[in-house]
Amino acid sequence: MPTASDLATTALAHQGGWDEMVLVAVPMVVLAGLLWLARRRAEREAEDEAMTPTEASEAGPE
Repeated sequence: MPTASDLATTALAHQGGWDEMVLVAVPMVVLAGLLWLARRRAEREAEDEAMTPTEASEAGPE
């Protein structure tokens, strides 16, 4: 008769495939989140650069 330890090992060893899906999905979600943050940061920096006056207008008339 199998012991409780044997049953626990068997249950943890075979999860029906959901654990493999998590191993693939989690890195993909993390990567997508990092790409989203990088894009948002780049867009904000581009907006800030577009709103600031150029160096030529800051220097004034010469």
